[in-house]
Amino acid sequence: MSDAQPTFDIVTAGELLAEFVAERRGQRFTEAGRFLGPFPSGAPAIFASQAARMGARVAYVGCVGEDGFGELIRERLTADGIDIGAVACDPERPTGTAFVRYRDDGERDFVFNLAHSAAARLALDEAGLARLADTRYLHVMGSSLTSPAAIALIDALVARVQARGGQVSFDPNIRPELMRDPASRDAVLRRVDDCDIFLPSEADIAWLGEGEAEADTVARLLATKRLSLLVLKRAERGSEAFGAGEHQRVGAFKVTERDPTGAGDCFGGALIAALAGGETLARALTLASAAGAHAVTRIGPMEGASDRITLDALIASPGDFT
Repeated sequence: MSDAQPTFDIVTAGELLAEFVAERRGQRFTEAGRFLGPFPSGAPAIFASQAARMGARVAYVGCVGEDGFGELIRERLTADGIDIGAVACDPERPTGTAFVRYRDDGERDFVFNLAHSAAARLALDEAGLARLADTRYLHVMGSSLTSPAAIALIDALVARVQARGGQVSFDPNIRPELMRDPASRDAVLRRVDDCDIFLPSEADIAWLGEGEAEADTVARLLATKRLSLLVLKRAERGSEAFGAGEHQRVGAFKVTERDPTGAGDCFGGALIAALAGGETLARALTLASAAGAHAVTRIGPMEGASDRITLDALIASPGDFT
């Protein structure tokens, strides 16, 4: 990367969708019930919203339909200060949707319409690739590696960004249904191989370890892959960072959970935005932990994204920090 400041701090690409949330825990998809929404959503969009609200210069690559849901999403991204020059409107397919319900035990079930929606149609011309490759960080979500078009686009962006000296962060968000598709599985493993910052959950590490001890999997990834920083997300038990001979742990803030969707995405958005802004790793991890905690206190996937003032207030509060 040249001495000139990059155009963007963070670029991300992937699914954009409208989400509907079951109003009552235990509500089933097989019976009539009330759903709250539509909420703008998509894992990369939640990440982007959090990063942009912290002051990062963020650009998004995605596609919505020419409908009210698409307008809702574009308006939210724009309001958060995100560059949507590469968010296309498809006149032939509707905006993607997701319906989510919560079981009595708190686990979630989803019904998606992505494969046959505008969300699956990602594309950039040569000029678009050149413009968006001028970034400090490219963030990739495993949930976005579900269509040939998305995989090809992200492959091209990764190569361009790293060739210019930028870094790639990757949140694998591994889902069993995604891993049944050989192309998606290969794309996820390729990103594990070539990312600079890796943001797995405990379940992701277990999947990659295939039976080995967690510590052994972390050590193996650091020793054999390109990555220089691995941040292991442990939900209510905080997070751990490994890399460059260091090991840091940050606890979790105790809050009242209303909707867990988007917590990990907000964690990642705050972390990468803080690193892009020159914060120390310890400070970035603390901000990320606060962002993840704040996210679960609001209903709706992007509604819990927060700015630095909100996060600093949470960090300074006398509440529990485990």
